Amino acid sequence: MSFFRFQKDDIYRLKHALGVPDRITLPNRSKLDGIEALCIGLQRYAYPCRYVDLVKDYGRPVPQLCLAFNWITNFVYDAHRHRLSTLEQEWLAPHHLRTFANAIHQKGAPINNCWGFIHGTVRPTCRPREHQQLVYNGHKQVHSLKYQAVSTPNGMIANLYGPIEGRRHDAFLLRESGLLAELERFSHDTDGNVLCIYGDPAYPLRPQLQVPFPTVAITPDQAAFNGAMSTVRISVEWTFGDIINFFKFTDFKKTQRICLSPCGKMYIVSGIVTNAHTCIYRNITSSYFELVPPSLEEYFQ
Repeated sequence: MSFFRFQKDDIYRLKHALGVPDRITLPNRSKLDGIEALCIGLQRYAYPCRYVDLVKDYGRPVPQLCLAFNWITNFVYDAHRHRLSTLEQEWLAPHHLRTFANAIHQKGAPINNCWGFIHGTVRPTCRPREHQQLVYNGHKQVHSLKYQAVSTPNGMIANLYGPIEGRRHDAFLLRESGLLAELERFSHDTDGNVLCIYGDPAYPLRPQLQVPFPTVAITPDQAAFNGAMSTVRISVEWTFGDIINFFKFTDFKKTQRICLSPCGKMYIVSGIVTNAHTCIYRNITSSYFELVPPSLEEYFQ
C-alpha cells in the first residue's frame, strides 16, 4: 500500500470507477494494460521517484514510463476535472449540505448553516528562469502557485481551483474561480434556506460566505465567535495535508517546474485521487465530525 496508497483490490475498484480502459495505446504506438498505467501513475504520485527507479518494477524503458504517466494524468484530468469544479453533484445535494451543517454545529460552531470551509494554499515551485516576480509569494518568500479549495466535514474536497500565480491574493482566486456564483445556485437546504461556507478574513462577507469579525475593537462575544469557528475550521488544513501526505509528488518542488511540467494539472489529479482515497479509507476529518464520505462508486457515478 505504501507504493500506491491503495490496497491491491482497491486499485481495481479505482480503475473501474475512473473508467480507465483495459488496454491503452500510447502516443508512440506502445500498448499496455490500463491497470499497469494506473499503477505507474499512482506510484509516481505517491512519492517523487525517478522514472529510472520504476524500470525494475515494470520492465519498460524510461520513455514508455513517461508516456504512461502523462497518459493517465491527462485521462483522469479530462474525465473527472468537473468533480472539483462544480457544486452540482449528488453528494452535495441540499439534504447532504444540511447534514454537513448540523455536524459542524454540533462540534461547537456558533452558526448552524455552515456546511464547509474555504482556504487557499501556496505550493512551492522551482524558480522559473523568466518572469520570476509573477510567481513569487512575498509572504511565504517562495516561488509558487496558489490553489483554492472548499472542504466538507466528511473529509472530501468539494471544489478545487487553480493554479494562479503565487503573488495573487486569496480574494483574487475567489473572484476568478466563480465560486460565489456556484454558491448562490447550490448552497441551500431542501427548504430553500441559505447555507454558507466559512473562510478567513481575506475573503469578502456574503450570505453564502461567512468570515470572522475584524480583530480591531472586538467585543468578547465576537472574539468567542471567532475562536469557536477557528476550532472547527482547522479541518480545511487537514484536507490540504492529505493531498501532500498521500501524494507527495506535488510537495517536491523540484518536480514542479513551471512551463516544463503540468503543475496545475498534476495537483488537480492529486486532489481527485485524494477524494477517492477518502471514499475508501476515510480520514481524520470524517472521523472528527463523525461523518461517512460517499462510496467510491457513488462519488464517480
